[in-house]
Amino acid sequence: MATAKNPLFSNQRKKPSKKVATLQQAATPPWKILIVDDEPEVHTVTQLVLQDFELMGRGIELHNAYSASEAKTMLQNNHNYALALIDVVMETDEAGLELVKYIRETLEDHHIRLILRTGQPGFAPEKDVIRDYDINDYKDKTELTETKLHTVLCSAFRSYEDIILLDKNRQGLERVIAASASIFDTHSLQSFSIAALEQLTSHISGSHNKDLSDAAGFSAFTHKNAMTFFATSGRFSTKDNNSDNALTDHIKNLQHLAKTQQHSIYEKDHLMLFSQTQQGQQHFLYLHHNCDINPQDESLIDLFASNLSIAFENHTLRAEIEETQREIVCILGEAIENRSKESGNHIHRVAEMTGIMARAYGYNEDDVERIIAAAPLHDVGKVAIPDDVLHKPGKLIDGEWDTMKTHVDIGYDLLKNSNRKILAFAAVIAHEHHERWDGKGYPQGLAGEDIHILGRIVALVDVFDALANKRCYKDAWPIDKAVDFIKEGAGSQFDPNVVHLFMQNQQQLQVVCQRFSDQAH
Repeated sequence: MATAKNPLFSNQRKKPSKKVATLQQAATPPWKILIVDDEPEVHTVTQLVLQDFELMGRGIELHNAYSASEAKTMLQNNHNYALALIDVVMETDEAGLELVKYIRETLEDHHIRLILRTGQPGFAPEKDVIRDYDINDYKDKTELTETKLHTVLCSAFRSYEDIILLDKNRQGLERVIAASASIFDTHSLQSFSIAALEQLTSHISGSHNKDLSDAAGFSAFTHKNAMTFFATSGRFSTKDNNSDNALTDHIKNLQHLAKTQQHSIYEKDHLMLFSQTQQGQQHFLYLHHNCDINPQDESLIDLFASNLSIAFENHTLRAEIEETQREIVCILGEAIENRSKESGNHIHRVAEMTGIMARAYGYNEDDVERIIAAAPLHDVGKVAIPDDVLHKPGKLIDGEWDTMKTHVDIGYDLLKNSNRKILAFAAVIAHEHHERWDGKGYPQGLAGEDIHILGRIVALVDVFDALANKRCYKDAWPIDKAVDFIKEGAGSQFDPNVVHLFMQNQQQLQVVCQRFSDQAH
């Protein structure tokens, strides 16, 4: 459309190229401007007026669209425009206004600054446009002198930069929150270390839009001056997780500095996060990266490190409580076995073999550790069985056998009301480890998959260990004979799938038998 006379738009110019870079080799990315106008001279004059423009050490890069429809295509393919200068009247009287709605509502781009320019303000009154459309300024082309255009651009770019920074901080906070949640959800030093290293790498990668899959880093703990690597990446990924051979003198100095100063260290391409528990255990999280960590990044990483320290402290306290629980369980289990005049190694063998089978079945590592801790209580109900029944060297008669069978209900009643996951596993195991696959077991006569998988696993493991080791009423069977008995019981006494897992993991199971052999202790 015809443009009103103004010194800024006084000369007819040839149509410029689609993209004109006014700063060819800028040290920092230029500000990208999209000019949307159906008059070629507007593009040409704007380019001339802005050719020396610079703000915050950044020049400008002009992109040209000669209709609203052309601008839509360009905007779909490029979301990095800082500013769009949009004519109101182009292919239609409201093409510019419709483009504004398209940008804000369809593309949902609320970052780009939008400035409407018009040579015919009567088609779209300023008061109505400012009220009804999400734009940042509205200018009559007759008033846009060179100085005013520079002023408009400076204001728009500063506003755009603030919005981008706020959005980056929001995204960074979201990453920190998500990362912290992942770390707080771990239940072992191994999983804690892996999560911490992965989430730190992911956070830096996300904030800089860089692929850090090849970044080198480690998560390590020190206790009494000994350092153990629990998670590694890049060149630190070695078979020997307790080796610090991959640590350069510079990394060792960073670690020493972090330990001495009791805080994290930031260097170009190097990041060493530090935390310490009240018990003196120290955690070092190191990452070698190729990102420019700015002050805003440091603030977010410091927040991540703060959450990491809290998670580390909570984890060590939880680990100490769980270890205490495991020790108490083992002591109680050994007391029951000693009362039965059986070797305390029986509960260790059953626990470790149950762990192997549970892992093979598909339990996660955290639950495997809990199951190992729970298994020693499978016969806890024997605490209430009279000595003359419990210690009888021969076969039990009917009345005595009925008394012996009550130990499963007694054990379940002792454990069933606990909300602790370890004791919840123990209650199930104590109650169902004498059920049979064919339904001929006790106390409930459950059959098939109605029996909890842990009951099915311990039923097999407990029988196997009883056969392969000496009891007060029998001599030990040869291992081969005990294994054959288990195989023959598949589909009747034992779950066939559990028997299959038992056969697949014979090597690991035999290691446990040897490690906790009654003859070896």
